Amino acid sequence: MRDILPDLRARCSEGIPFALATVVAVHGSAPRDPGAVLAVDAAGAVVGSVSGGCVESDVYEVAREVLAGAGPRVVSYGISDDEAFGVGLTCGGTIEVLVRACATAAEREDLAAVLDLIAAGLPVAEATVLSGAETGARLVVRPDDTLGSRGTLGSEGLDAAATDDARGLLAQGRTGIQWYGARGQRRMQEVAVFFRTYAPPPRMLVFGAIDHAAATARIGSFLGYRVTVCDARPAFATRERFPTADEVVRAWPHTYLESTEVDARTAICVLTHDPRFDVPLLVAALRTPAAYIGVMGSRRTHRDRLARLREAGVDEAHLARLASPVGLDLGARTPEETAVSIAAEIIQHRWGGTGRPLGELTGAIHRDR
Repeated sequence: MRDILPDLRARCSEGIPFALATVVAVHGSAPRDPGAVLAVDAAGAVVGSVSGGCVESDVYEVAREVLAGAGPRVVSYGISDDEAFGVGLTCGGTIEVLVRACATAAEREDLAAVLDLIAAGLPVAEATVLSGAETGARLVVRPDDTLGSRGTLGSEGLDAAATDDARGLLAQGRTGIQWYGARGQRRMQEVAVFFRTYAPPPRMLVFGAIDHAAATARIGSFLGYRVTVCDARPAFATRERFPTADEVVRAWPHTYLESTEVDARTAICVLTHDPRFDVPLLVAALRTPAAYIGVMGSRRTHRDRLARLREAGVDEAHLARLASPVGLDLGARTPEETAVSIAAEIIQHRWGGTGRPLGELTGAIHRDR
């Protein structure tokens, strides 16, 4: 959704009717994850993608039908479906796509409320019914009761159960389908509900205002992170040197890290090369739940660093969390190439990849989402 957020907000504000197609389930190998969207407006203009081109033509026709009043529906495409094969989904997977209209002022207003929250970086979740007479019914859920909800899935019981689950999924940053009874009963398979969560972007904290940091900040922004560059030296920590970073902080790294928010999605990249900064910073970093802590330096530098950290009281279990020397072995030389190797390692940590060429492996390309 974020990739076409400006386009959708413009259509809502200008009163342009459109249909929204959303990937709600993926089985096997497929180009886009659940939550990917494509919009088709009344003039036939298209933004977004649900399959990278495989089934867009067919989804376009379904969207036009829904926009003309056919009603929301879920369509499936997969290698075992002859019709789907005919429109080009030959990559071996199956996708399910919910297509619904945003044709009326009320429908666009409801969507605009969600888009505004996403644009502001505020957490929000959408629950949408995928089966039965209430297909397309939506409930918008905020993180706690004081912020309220919007819409209904058709019954108070189902709304209550979906609200609880939406908040749990939102806290984890997860998207997917849950099943309920018609009144929200657990362990029943009557009603499928798709949950799409929009948590604020994960953070990337880059310490050390060097050339490698500038390249890492650029690729971090490209990957969707909210990037902060921190360095204690005023001459180096400047907005001019890091134009793509969301913020540039002049502070001692460990002092800043101890005062800022770090969660289980945060990536920390320590590029300082200086024990005065590295050791207190890493002691603080290893106390956080950060998903990734990468540290630049040679193998010799890292051995010395480990000795200093042990002297500071850091145990072996915590030291094992450090990714150092930072990055995957790509043969990188330039700051930009090094940034790619760091980004590759962050992605590997996130999804559990091997880091080996896919051509040397067998089995599924995409790991469980």
